[in-house]
Amino acid sequence: MSHFDYLASARRTLTLEADAITDLAAALDPHFERACELILACTGRVIVTGMGKSGHIGTKLAATLASTGTPAFFVHPGEASHGDMGMITKDDVVIGLSNSGSSGEVVAMLPLLARLGSKLVGISSNPDSPLGQASHAHLTVAVKREACPLNLAPTSSTTAALAMGDALAIALLEARGFTADDFAFSHPGGALGRRLLMKVDDLMHAGDALPCVSDQAAVSDAIMEVTRGGLGITAVTDVTGKLIGVFTDGDLRRALDKDLSLKSTAVNQVMTAGGQRVKPGTLAAEAVRIMQETRVNAVVVTDNDRPIGILNMHDLMRAGVV
Repeated sequence: MSHFDYLASARRTLTLEADAITDLAAALDPHFERACELILACTGRVIVTGMGKSGHIGTKLAATLASTGTPAFFVHPGEASHGDMGMITKDDVVIGLSNSGSSGEVVAMLPLLARLGSKLVGISSNPDSPLGQASHAHLTVAVKREACPLNLAPTSSTTAALAMGDALAIALLEARGFTADDFAFSHPGGALGRRLLMKVDDLMHAGDALPCVSDQAAVSDAIMEVTRGGLGITAVTDVTGKLIGVFTDGDLRRALDKDLSLKSTAVNQVMTAGGQRVKPGTLAAEAVRIMQETRVNAVVVTDNDRPIGILNMHDLMRAGVV
């Protein structure tokens, strides 16, 4: 069996598809701006529809829009003629995808959408197609040729449609002023959501679980408080209740090296003054950054310099923030 050059085939495909996307950037016109304005002005939802491979691209586009601040969902054009047109209202904007612009199932929806009064954004290779002519804004995604050597299988064309959909979603994201917190709200179950949503207040040990001693307490008492808290640290406060330092396992080892009396030595003589602290409402991910930069395993959460909680690296690891 002769050896087939798989790498050459792959490079050809990737080059053709990259060229198709580059050509899109040069061909953008005011219709793109019109499409964005229609969607930004929409008081309903964005409905995405498409048949076959265009439908698969449409499903991804709807998901991308929904996760970036534009409420959207996908309606299968075949099902639209059998009841799902009821999902669409006059307040919605419909994005129709069809490479030819003449897909029968999509074209069948056009007079119904016109009668309903929904705005239509078309994405196809032919602005003179039925979809292009019916659209209030048409995004042309014509490609010179498919990556398929037979110029048949949708490859470059679907890549171009996917990229155009991403360009639309990101332009809308930026126009809306969509933030990282907004994005995290749409992705609460993932690692990104945990990093962007979870705050120290959600994880800290507070109330009776907060280890804390007076600065005049004996080192032996501070050891007992560290043991009770199980965090390897206790907050140390002055007579007014304000945080002045922390006592950790490391401070204990240093005290033992100095051969100090654990019962007669006050904890303020061996504590780490100040201590790393954060305010309530601080992102847990920011607490991680502080711990890593300062090489500590715990931070004290303070409100007006008074300790209200302690958070250590193990808490952050269990929560999946690290």
